[in-house]
Amino acid sequence: MSRTTTGMTEDLRAYLIGSSVRESALLARLREETASLPAGGMQISPEQGQLMRLLVELTGAKRCLEVGTFTGYSALCVAMALPADGTLICCDVNAEWTGIGRRYWQEAGLDHKIDLRIAPATETLEALIADGQAGSFDFAFIDADKGNYERYYEAALTLLRPGGLIGVDNVLWGGSVINSAKQDEDTLAIRALNAKIAKDERVTPAMIPIGDGLTLARKR
Repeated sequence: MSRTTTGMTEDLRAYLIGSSVRESALLARLREETASLPAGGMQISPEQGQLMRLLVELTGAKRCLEVGTFTGYSALCVAMALPADGTLICCDVNAEWTGIGRRYWQEAGLDHKIDLRIAPATETLEALIADGQAGSFDFAFIDADKGNYERYYEAALTLLRPGGLIGVDNVLWGGSVINSAKQDEDTLAIRALNAKIAKDERVTPAMIPIGDGLTLARKR
């Protein structure tokens, strides 16, 4: 028994993945192709993808939002969990990276569920709000440029329905959040959002030590 979170060694993580993660061959191929890229470290872990699929199922989500798609692994996880009439709007600025994702979405036969919008995410989110879509989304995942995290969070909160769920990635930032020597813009932005969510009475939050840290916040 322990009153603290169990430390995750490589062997224990391998056991965790082997005992709980149901990663399809298609997802595994996408993850492996992404790992070969210079920026491959931005990819979420398979256990986090599994958690996202479960969260979509638990919330009964039909309308989802993703800020930062990269090569599409997380988007594919969400699309797999969506019902036949579900939709995921993906916000990204990189057509090359998301082009990799498109290939896998098409191969999975799920590309019709994914609406990829290549533009600055703030513009896409503001356009959705201006279009009267506030309060109409069930789930939002934020995993993009850290300097805009607070803006993405506020926009996602506006777009979510009461009871909807936000997931914010990289909230532990490789441990930099507790390293006082780290004063760069990205680290400061993550610290600021972590502090804000912890006190935000509009949501019920929980920070989970999975991957690089994932905060879940349910809109009240």
